Amino acid sequence: MNRTASCACGALKAEVTGEPIRVAICHCHACRTRGGSAFSWNARFAAEAVTMTGDNRSYIRIGDEGSEITYHFCPHCGVAVWYENSAVPGIAIPVGAFAPGDLLPPTVSVYHDRKPDWFALADPDIDIWD
Repeated sequence: MNRTASCACGALKAEVTGEPIRVAICHCHACRTRGGSAFSWNARFAAEAVTMTGDNRSYIRIGDEGSEITYHFCPHCGVAVWYENSAVPGIAIPVGAFAPGDLLPPTVSVYHDRKPDWFALADPDIDIWD
């Protein structure tokens, strides 16, 4: 399976082959701020399965556990297309950046103890990480 993720203007892309290692939603404050929502929704792929094209800029922040998270975003429209976490192998891509159609369902809920009180998971088989 091939999938292409891109920024809003289409100048920055990430093409992936194969299936993701995992698909997670994250309720940490940084992910909520980055996405402007109650959680972020990201698919992690093996690094060798991802090919990036286009000019990008990066922003590095230190995560709650002390790892470096490097976001790669388009210098034209500002949309982040992928990120790397120094503590976790692979490349993570926001699921919403993929072309319409194949929206991968989450398998993990990260920082679940920080989720909004009104949020409930529809799938009882999703792994919960507090």
